[in-house]
Amino acid sequence: MKNLGEHAIVIGASIGGLLAARALSDFYTTVTVLERDAFPAADTPRKGVPQGRHIHGLLARGSTLLEEFFPGYNTEVVTQSGGLTGDVVNDVIWMGCNVRLANGKSDLIGLLASRPVLEGHLRRRLLRLPNVRAMEHCAVRGLAATPDSQDVTGVRACVEGKQEETINADLVVDATGRGSSSAKWLEKLGYQAPVEDKVHIGISYRTRTYRRRPTDLGGKLGVVVAGSEPNWRNGAMLAQEGDSWIVSAGGFLGDDAPDDEQGFLAFLATLPTTEIHDVVARAEPLTEFTRYGYVASQRQRYEKLARFPESYLVFGDAFCSFNPIYGQGMTVAALEAQVLQECLRAGSTDLARRFFKAAATIVDIPWDIAVGSDLRNRQVEGARPPMLRFINWYIGKLHLAATKDSTLAIAFLKVVNLMMPPTSLLSPAIARRVWRGNRRRGQSIAAPEIETRSGMDHRHHRSTL
Repeated sequence: MKNLGEHAIVIGASIGGLLAARALSDFYTTVTVLERDAFPAADTPRKGVPQGRHIHGLLARGSTLLEEFFPGYNTEVVTQSGGLTGDVVNDVIWMGCNVRLANGKSDLIGLLASRPVLEGHLRRRLLRLPNVRAMEHCAVRGLAATPDSQDVTGVRACVEGKQEETINADLVVDATGRGSSSAKWLEKLGYQAPVEDKVHIGISYRTRTYRRRPTDLGGKLGVVVAGSEPNWRNGAMLAQEGDSWIVSAGGFLGDDAPDDEQGFLAFLATLPTTEIHDVVARAEPLTEFTRYGYVASQRQRYEKLARFPESYLVFGDAFCSFNPIYGQGMTVAALEAQVLQECLRAGSTDLARRFFKAAATIVDIPWDIAVGSDLRNRQVEGARPPMLRFINWYIGKLHLAATKDSTLAIAFLKVVNLMMPPTSLLSPAIARRVWRGNRRRGQSIAAPEIETRSGMDHRHHRSTL
């Protein structure tokens, strides 16, 4: 790899920040990760990761990418910390549109472990690299730049509460998450803030950890329930290290799960399957309840800015953050790290424009999956163009057919795991299976009327599968 500079800085030691630092480590003499927290001695939740006590699982695509960046990572999580690997399709019960997808053997292998374990192993592997270091208790206050503000030259930071100092760098990457200050910092340098796409979902979930018994779920490793009519409640239960289950349940727009045992059980009983409720009802609690709230999916359109300073990037959740119930964040960060490496191989000239364009392409698919799924809920505000309404109708029909067809379940979960694009579900072979599956069930296969407006004109379009 060619050397692009002496020093690169990554702000934030989240999973996104750690992956950004790994990508940079091949191109800069030294990479420094600046983190306002202190790293815990053991793999326990930390203040700067509010979702760290809640449910996590690494999608198959993310697991593959982390293994490429850090060979042996998955094995370390399993052998050293008790994480679990499993077939995403065959070892997990998936509920969507109020029906259960068929299980079946696939090549989609996911990694199950708590967020602190996943992050802890990643951080230790990163910091073993000879040219990567971390500075804890480091609060970044702003950017340093050339007098004409054309080039970012470092950051202004307070280390361990001491007087502010400037830390110089050839490249600075903001990986501070959805609370990023990049827009504010850039405005101070005379740059326009990016346009923000936002979809208010008011999602919240309550989480608790329980003792896991080998006979639970007949040996399956988890249950995932996607919200659907009539109550749009979500639930998930995944195996974790230490013979435990982590259980999360919640709803949209303030529909909180209660934080008492009987209320929580009653909430679980409203899900379209009893598996989570039945396990929790007889399981030993290992923790208290914790709550996590998420107001809106948000996407900062840095790729649309006409002007942007040299030597500065925005990465991960600071670039785009979507509904966490779909479990895409860590995998998207790994995909962004991959395209960052590709951009760096072409040099540092015009890096921001090239990276933002590539990252936007990466983000398009998970954003469309998350937002499109959330907009099935009529209470969620947002545009529903005819194509989105058709796709959501089609996915409902696919789920019905996939209750008896594991090939369809695998095809759908390949999209969920970001292994295949959503368009793969519209291929003739898949569409035929959807059609046959619905005919066997005696379901209607005519698409709903889709109304469009052009001036004062109303037209109706009906499609058939």
